[in-house]
Amino acid sequence: MEIKQIPLGPLGTNCYLVHNSEQVIIIDPGGDGKRLMNWLAENNLKPIAILLTHAHFDHIGAVELLRTHYNIKVYMHKEEATWLEDPSLNRSLAFIGEEIITSAPDVLLGPGNFSIGPFEFDVLYTPGHSPGSISYLMQAEKAIFSGDVLFNRGIGRTDLPGGDFATLQDTIWNTLYKLANEIMVYPGHGPTTTIGEEKRYNPFIPQK
Repeated sequence: MEIKQIPLGPLGTNCYLVHNSEQVIIIDPGGDGKRLMNWLAENNLKPIAILLTHAHFDHIGAVELLRTHYNIKVYMHKEEATWLEDPSLNRSLAFIGEEIITSAPDVLLGPGNFSIGPFEFDVLYTPGHSPGSISYLMQAEKAIFSGDVLFNRGIGRTDLPGGDFATLQDTIWNTLYKLANEIMVYPGHGPTTTIGEEKRYNPFIPQK
């Protein structure tokens, strides 16, 4: 498997393309859908699903275009199942002055293991930044897609509706920091890091 990072949308949100030589999973397509489609065509990759870490506007901007064009399903956590259709909840109207509205998700995920085609993930429930934040762990690749929960030397903001610092702190201490130090962290914004580096250097959530 290979992992391609492409910053997309108004905030340069990291979209991740997890792929083999033929198929690809799209994680958090935040915008610029046609640019993403061009890249997929140039690399002869067939999308088979869209995974969302959460439903804030900067992570969902290209969802409707991609799901319709490729006829693929959208996966996310049940706590934010209504957010794709509600610009007041996904915060698009408040932040960029226009509505981002997409159809409801096709599959609601809870914690546990699941697979799509040749791709296998563990879903970790990681609330705090938002009530339905989830992270996707790929054990074989030693990679986790953490959305806006854990960044390189940073954490997700908790001042938006449904955010809570104590919950985020608990999530990082008791879920993410329990993972192996060598796990690569692919965050929603900024450069990659590792669990071990964040335990040691993250100033916001130091290791206990």
